[in-house]
Amino acid sequence: MAVEQQAPGATGATGAGRRRSRRDEILEIAVGLFAARGYHGVSMDDIGAAAGVTGPALYHHFAGKEAMLVAALVPVSEGLLAGGKERAAGHPDDPRAALESLIDFHVDFALANPAVIALHLHELDRLPDEPRRRIRRLQRLYVEEWVIVLTALHPAMPAGEARVLAHAAFGLMNSTPFLGGEVDRRRRAALLRSATLAALLADG
Repeated sequence: MAVEQQAPGATGATGAGRRRSRRDEILEIAVGLFAARGYHGVSMDDIGAAAGVTGPALYHHFAGKEAMLVAALVPVSEGLLAGGKERAAGHPDDPRAALESLIDFHVDFALANPAVIALHLHELDRLPDEPRRRIRRLQRLYVEEWVIVLTALHPAMPAGEARVLAHAAFGLMNSTPFLGGEVDRRRRAALLRSATLAALLADG
């Protein structure tokens, strides 16, 4: 599966505006390789060769592939939660506006980070127990931000049903690793936003 390479931290969800270091560049390359070939299909030598870095220099930045995977996935989940909270809090009395803001936020993230999404979908179980549990907890908290907004928008909707809708919306927005380039990015964003909003405005 070919996935665009994108550095973790490329969006507001994960630290926009921060100057990229050599470590960031190496991590971007590793993420792209993991997403394209699978975690087990990539060696440290492959990453070093792609980054133009020798073995000792590579290990100066990361202890190994597992450390790279943790460095790629944990900050993303932290950034999504922080960004989701900020977007929801920006419209405390207007759940429709809060929902639209959340959708804009997540679509922008998904389009900027398809390789990271591919890692979440296929490689999360490669992580050690502690960071995997941490990511799962961050993901649950992020979902709850959406559930709060959805239940405010649909007062008669049980939280469990709102949670189903939220996960369905993530499936739609997180389809970016599988989208081809025949539709330009701006139009892809518009299609994802409108489809997600239409799905979440329906109250069953």
